[in-house]
Amino acid sequence: MSVPLPESPDHLVYGYPRLPDRWEAAVLLIDKPRGLTSFDVIRRLRKLLRVRKIGHAGTLDPLATGLLICLVGRATRWMTHFMAQDKEYEGVLRLGEVTPSYDAETEVVARRPWEHLTEEDLERARQQFVGALVQQVPAYSAVKVRGKRLYKQARMGQVVERPRRHVQIYTFDLLGREGPDVTFRVHCSKGTYIRSLVHDFGQALGCGAHLVALRRTRSGPYHVEQAWTLERLAEALKARALTSPDRNHEV
Repeated sequence: MSVPLPESPDHLVYGYPRLPDRWEAAVLLIDKPRGLTSFDVIRRLRKLLRVRKIGHAGTLDPLATGLLICLVGRATRWMTHFMAQDKEYEGVLRLGEVTPSYDAETEVVARRPWEHLTEEDLERARQQFVGALVQQVPAYSAVKVRGKRLYKQARMGQVVERPRRHVQIYTFDLLGREGPDVTFRVHCSKGTYIRSLVHDFGQALGCGAHLVALRRTRSGPYHVEQAWTLERLAEALKARALTSPDRNHEV
């Protein structure tokens, strides 16, 4: 018999080194590695946990790392709750280079001088991107327009009208600069495209910019330091299966 879900999902959340006794309803904090899609992580979890029903609360691009909140079994009912949480990111943007995807996934299509820019120039541009913003969804994104993913249409050379989103940037801090590379931290609302923020920031500077590194460090009250790596999780599940084989079961 299924146990009723609690009024709050907090007791369902498991970060390193904690694991639930059963996977009927659990929320797992995962530190996504670079190079995997968010759905790649879900595939690996399905295999590790032997659970079919798993989702995540907020996509991370393949080049991004960091906190991915994964909902297992009946905990998927809390998806909207976790997706609505504010997020925090740290990353690196590169001045003077523009790409179609707004990150390093695609080739540079334009190069412009950036060496003349001062710290004051960057600060003036930064101030324009704090508060309520309207972002255009990147051409290389999984959002569907006319029933097709935008990135698939972009790869075919198709140009379509992309939707716009209202987002909130609570803080956008520039932490350091080394040549054309600028390290930054962003605290933002759900639905924010950091790639678009970086692209628009570069356009405001007049030199262009694209994202070269990104890490999600927080979602709501949960921090990436609390998260399991996939390697640690696999080791923990293997060790538990040796001592208590009946605790790992398929849902």
